[in-house]
Amino acid sequence: MVSRETLSGGPLDGGAIEFVPIQAGAMNGVSLVRQVRGAVRLIRGVFSAIKIVNAFKPDVVLLTGGFVGVPVSVAAWLKRVPAVVYLPDIEPGKALQVMARLATKVAATTEASAQFIGKEKLVVTGYPVREAFETASRERGRARFNITQNEKVLLMFGGSKGARSINRAVLKDLAGLLRLGVVVHVSGSADWAEVSAARAQLTREQQARYLAFEYLHEEMADAMAAADLTVCRSGAVSLGELPFVGLPAVLVPYPYAWRFQKVNADYLVQRGAAVVLQDEKLETELMMTVTRLLSDASKLAAMRQAMLALGTRDGAANIASVLLQQVKQKVSKT
Repeated sequence: MVSRETLSGGPLDGGAIEFVPIQAGAMNGVSLVRQVRGAVRLIRGVFSAIKIVNAFKPDVVLLTGGFVGVPVSVAAWLKRVPAVVYLPDIEPGKALQVMARLATKVAATTEASAQFIGKEKLVVTGYPVREAFETASRERGRARFNITQNEKVLLMFGGSKGARSINRAVLKDLAGLLRLGVVVHVSGSADWAEVSAARAQLTREQQARYLAFEYLHEEMADAMAAADLTVCRSGAVSLGELPFVGLPAVLVPYPYAWRFQKVNADYLVQRGAAVVLQDEKLETELMMTVTRLLSDASKLAAMRQAMLALGTRDGAANIASVLLQQVKQKVSKT
């Protein structure tokens, strides 16, 4: 939530942002018992959110994803406070669909979200990348990871916990992948012990080419900038951070959820910035797919340019502008 005091340089400048928890619960894709529990928690969350809105007196509310945002969006709607929903993926989930109906504006990463959001509410802002990406470059990234400029670099990663199918496919074909170039593998916490043990079994020369990490935070921007190709899931990061650095991708949509990642992947594939590899085909087709792309310089160059063309360098500023516009409209009516 944002108040006029905050926008004009109030107490949050340079300080901590207060966190206040509220109750919420999932209503979609769960058992009937959990739906009932979720409904009770959502109702309680609405009352809590109303109290917070009354106390904070925001001029605008910013929401994005997850059922925890539903009570806040209902409270904002009831109190006639303008709400802006940010949609990171192309297709909104159930919670975001509810929030979008109650919102004043919906900020979206790409124009492809227009098929799901009414044109009168949609504003294409782009993806708000972290500040670390502003200064990331191929040269700095390779220097940070001690990789020479003429090496081919393959970046493999999942989410914060990793992607088990990607990790297992990497370990299965590790010797072959290392012959293609340097492999930067961010495994996540769940499989780190297995990945670390596998690295210990490599020769010293192979270990020098296999840069394995449990997790990267600010360094992830440099890892993406340093890479020639990545293999990863197709969550919202694929629509924002990959285009920002122009990193061609082999996208592996997560198969055990709704189709959000498939829609994201299809968007990038149709524009020539990525190829898709199905999760169940990872262990049989990963090596062939990566070899084909890394050996085709013209194909990689075309994918890189296509990916760069989809990037937005001022997504955060654009979202801030939408928020400020809503505040100005609210003030003009009072």
